[in-house]
Amino acid sequence: MAEQDIPSPRRGRRSPQEASVDPAAQAMLAFADEIGASTAFSRADTLGPCNIGAVGMCCSLCGMGPCRLTKDGSTGICGATIDTIQARNFIRSVAAGAAAHSDHGRDLAFTLKAVADGEAEGYTIRDVPKLRVVASHYGINVRDRSPEEIAGDLADLYLDQFGRQQGVLEPIGRAPVKRRKRWEELGVTPRGIDREIVEALHRTHMGDDQDPAHILHHAIRTSLADGWGGSMIATDISDILFGTPAPLLGEANLGVLKDDMVNVVVHGHEPTLSEMIVAASRDPDIVEYARAAGANGINLAGICCTANEILMRQGIPAAGNFLQQELAILTGAIEAMVVDVQCIMQALVALAEGFHTKIITTSPKVKIKGATHIEFDEHHAVGIAKDILRLAIDNYRERGATHIPDYRNTLTPGFSHEYINYMLGGSYRGSFRPLNDAIMAGRIRGVAAIVGCTNPRIQHDSMHTAITSSLLQQDVLVVETGCAAIANAKFGLLIGDAGLDKVGPGLREVCETVGIPPVLHMGSCVDNTRILTVLTQMVEEGGLGDDIDEVPAIGIAPEWMSEKALSIATYCVASGAYVIMGGSNPVEGRQDKVPESVLVADHMSSGWNEMYGGKLEFVDDADEIISRTINHIDAKRATLGLPEYNPTRFGMSGDARVEELEALPLQERRSALYGANS
Repeated sequence: MAEQDIPSPRRGRRSPQEASVDPAAQAMLAFADEIGASTAFSRADTLGPCNIGAVGMCCSLCGMGPCRLTKDGSTGICGATIDTIQARNFIRSVAAGAAAHSDHGRDLAFTLKAVADGEAEGYTIRDVPKLRVVASHYGINVRDRSPEEIAGDLADLYLDQFGRQQGVLEPIGRAPVKRRKRWEELGVTPRGIDREIVEALHRTHMGDDQDPAHILHHAIRTSLADGWGGSMIATDISDILFGTPAPLLGEANLGVLKDDMVNVVVHGHEPTLSEMIVAASRDPDIVEYARAAGANGINLAGICCTANEILMRQGIPAAGNFLQQELAILTGAIEAMVVDVQCIMQALVALAEGFHTKIITTSPKVKIKGATHIEFDEHHAVGIAKDILRLAIDNYRERGATHIPDYRNTLTPGFSHEYINYMLGGSYRGSFRPLNDAIMAGRIRGVAAIVGCTNPRIQHDSMHTAITSSLLQQDVLVVETGCAAIANAKFGLLIGDAGLDKVGPGLREVCETVGIPPVLHMGSCVDNTRILTVLTQMVEEGGLGDDIDEVPAIGIAPEWMSEKALSIATYCVASGAYVIMGGSNPVEGRQDKVPESVLVADHMSSGWNEMYGGKLEFVDDADEIISRTINHIDAKRATLGLPEYNPTRFGMSGDARVEELEALPLQERRSALYGANS
């Protein structure tokens, strides 16, 4: 069958309003159109997706292909069926995503070791209590030992997780007991992080594993090596070195850029670099250097998950999420965009040539042709960070006209699982009991984790904001990480009681009582492991079942685009979560043309649900995602024997109710409180 027999989706050039719901992004897209600049949005309109590869019907894993399977009964040249091809493509994406996040964890383990040995310039152990708690998880002796001694042993243990060949990853021991037993029975407990990733690639080489279910079985094991291995290691070490996040005040969107200051944007995922740039930007000599150049100082801002890292620990504003990296350069106000790893568009360099912005790559793993490369080394971190800032300051004199859209919003980031535990009970009574009780009573209907990227084939931020807003109205507590968190921060959903008028009555009571926003910012995309930890603590607290798959909770990635998102989704499914991905389904196939092409999608839904109590589905409509979410949460409540959700039972307590009562005349107030006969 010829490729043209399957129609390719076509659309014209979208208006800025059609491309994004964010007014700052709309303003910059209009400016891009005005000057004829290319962006990911315009390229997405021009370059349609491959209508065969997008649904998993193409194999390019050897030189005999690519093989496009577009009709019933067709196979690749080697005889591979479409379900085998789909499973191979999927596991390769999971392996790449797991490699990206886990390699991030490896680098942080090397940094922790260097700090322990006194070889990392400018770094200290900022959270000694967490260091001691984490080390104790693994049986490392913490009594009568210095933080550096403990950190050295922990770094060695973590580095061993990458290269070990047999046994069980140590962090797996932090999962619920029942969940660990299920993994053991199903034979998916990961042995070593690198081993599982390498085996995923080996299995998918031409002529190897050809049973789709068997291939997907190892996809589970590979993803678990990420979620309960490399990513968990990365989060632990980031907290130990840079501080465990706690709520503070921040700002988000392109309006955080300053017309009278040297603007330096850090973009990527490595806190080792961004934390040092934050520290160097506060050095009096660097500040004076900026003033001598005619600026009022240095203004740092973040893009993507680096934004989340320094936002939740340092209060540094977020200029935007993934799709705003080009739009930030279009403002003409950025002296330097400093990038490290992951989610960095090669198009930045060509776009920056039309402005004065310098693109500076810093990782030994990432170079972009035409960019300035200043390799970062934690052993000389402070000096390198100052060199980068001086280069940016020197570039300030080259700035031309600026077009900074005046849009920004405040938010409260920094809800680590440790802080959630503290905020629910204080220093001496810290517990998840109040959260569990609120769910059991029905004040909180359930919990939704909304995470993931933004995708130019989906109206920017639209799915994140629509789904979040609807779930809040239905008393679903929302936790968020990554670009999803920045999306909703820009719309004022992550700040105190500012949006409680848009929240259901039961959830509003909880937020007012505890003093939290209805959407909890939990960090960068690697910090999805915090969500696993929260779910584990909820299980251990009791009342919501004895495994993660029994909790009224769900994971959603409405605008996903990266292989990391597929790894995250898979390890969450393996942990017992129902996960819904927005946008396109990479294993959808075409049932009308190739009936067997949906076998892999069915296995990832019903098959995984039977084995793990979690499932992975792809849904491209926001209303349908909301409907499936609510139905799932209510079904879990019913299975646990919890009261049916009834919003009319709540809303008569909390700060707002007290203010309402205080405004009443005395007799009416008594009647409202005690009845008409009072």
